[in-house]
Amino acid sequence: MLRTHTCGELRAENVDQEVTLCGWVDSTRDHGGAVFIDLRDRYGKSQVVAAPQGGVPLVESASRLRSEDVILAKGLVAMRPEGTVNDKLSTGEVELRVTHLEVLNRSQTPPFTPGQPDLPGEDLRLKYRFLDLRRPEVQRAMYLRSRIVKSMRDYFAEHDFLDIETPVLGRSTPEGARDYLVPSRVHHGKFYALPQSPQLYKQILMVAGYDRYVQVAKCFRDEDLRADRQPEFTQLDLEMSFVDADDVIGLIDGLVARLAGELLGMEVKLPLPRLAYDEAMERYGADAPDLRFGMELVDCTDLASQAEFRVFRGAADSGGRVRGFNAKGAAAEFSRKRIDELTDYVRQDFGAKGLAWFRVEEDGTLWSPISKNFSDELLVQFSERMGAEPGDQLFFVADSWEVTCKALAGLRRRLGAELKLYDENAMHFSWVVEFPMFEFDEDNQRWNAMHHPFTAPRVDDAALLDESPASCRAQAYDLVINGSEAGGGTIRLHDCALQEKVFRLLGIDEATAKERFGFLLEALQYGAPPHGGIALGIDRFVMLFGGWDNIRDCIAFPKTQRASDMMTEAPGDVDASQLAELNVRTIPLSET
Repeated sequence: MLRTHTCGELRAENVDQEVTLCGWVDSTRDHGGAVFIDLRDRYGKSQVVAAPQGGVPLVESASRLRSEDVILAKGLVAMRPEGTVNDKLSTGEVELRVTHLEVLNRSQTPPFTPGQPDLPGEDLRLKYRFLDLRRPEVQRAMYLRSRIVKSMRDYFAEHDFLDIETPVLGRSTPEGARDYLVPSRVHHGKFYALPQSPQLYKQILMVAGYDRYVQVAKCFRDEDLRADRQPEFTQLDLEMSFVDADDVIGLIDGLVARLAGELLGMEVKLPLPRLAYDEAMERYGADAPDLRFGMELVDCTDLASQAEFRVFRGAADSGGRVRGFNAKGAAAEFSRKRIDELTDYVRQDFGAKGLAWFRVEEDGTLWSPISKNFSDELLVQFSERMGAEPGDQLFFVADSWEVTCKALAGLRRRLGAELKLYDENAMHFSWVVEFPMFEFDEDNQRWNAMHHPFTAPRVDDAALLDESPASCRAQAYDLVINGSEAGGGTIRLHDCALQEKVFRLLGIDEATAKERFGFLLEALQYGAPPHGGIALGIDRFVMLFGGWDNIRDCIAFPKTQRASDMMTEAPGDVDASQLAELNVRTIPLSET
């Protein structure tokens, strides 16, 4: 090893020891002929001093150092002079007084430095990701990610799970997001697909008798990106045989408690709370509600039907909903300008027709420009329904059920953050269960699987597959952390006839089912056990446990929202000879 210690390792007990450090020059300072160097590696920083006592050539060499030069510094550890201790550094009591300095590699002037406070935009940082990865905050994310993965692996090893790799090159079974396709050189005109998940392979493993499978799996989905989505992502994937939903949920409860304890020093009360899907949508408008604060939704459709206010009555009479929430004690926070901004927000982002509001006056009455369209008695009823008190601000959306959910959930989430209704460092873990099996696609007039087509219905709901698919509830469960879905799982269909029935409901005919999923259907006929599992988003876990807002901060080499790699410039062109081998040709957009 070139070094004897890391830059974050030196302490008072190392005084008078001869040590060698290696790292990157974070900064240099010339103080009266002595050059002070902050030397950095991923473990921390150490102050390195080249003083005149070490000789003129040493000082001159130190003075020529620039940010991000890679150096080796050898010398004696000494206590810093009185009054110069840096309490912000773990090594702040000591310094290395250099006797030998060696430049291992010079750096060009970087477009930014890891320690500068005013960072450039994300595109520039991703282009120079090798510099960005040196930032302590990014290093913290990579360290946390490593700890989370290790803790997960250890936990499941303790519970007798087998870590089994499944293929990356598989068959395209398009359901949900678009596949990333890989053309075959050997089989012209044929394509592999990169896995959206190991779902079918892990079910096959259950049929094969490997009753506890786990894998840290790379997955790929060609879908529109958001702050919490990437085209390639990593999940902790597991499957179990001879279990029900409570068994899977209980196992993950234990994992969450371990991670919270190890990483945050937080004690989590088990079992984690559960919320049925229908209840979550009624109370919060979302199937992954943030439960760190209240401000629950309240349905006032029956009252709205009695109002002269056309917007309210029209929604009620047409089968829509009028719902709202109470921003307790926050009336003073909402100027007309801010309300107008919030109105534009629910219109533009969620398709709502508008945003109605009332301010609760000191005498308890409700005031709004629309108050004249309500009788005094009806306003009192609204006030009582909403639990209104002086100083409160009431917000309402009158629209279809779906729009009221989306608009109010989005507004609730936004105001929860803006009004600081919760501790940003708090963590809340919960489950949403009993999802619908299906959701109806109005555009295509067909049923879609809410989770995936291999999900089993609740035992008591199986008959509803024939009678009323809309009423059928699934054995499905999502782990929710601070209002984000952190994982999702289901109990699977292990009966071939029932799986075929679900396929038919989804508009997948026998021939298509056999083409896409024939191997699964065949396997289910050879002694498939009851089984189920879950996938936990590792990138999402790192983001939530580390307190980041963007999942790209938690991945070493992320893609942009346009699914491109700024550093390598992927995707890129390939040589024509490679395309010829694959029997593939590109067509200009003008010809499509």
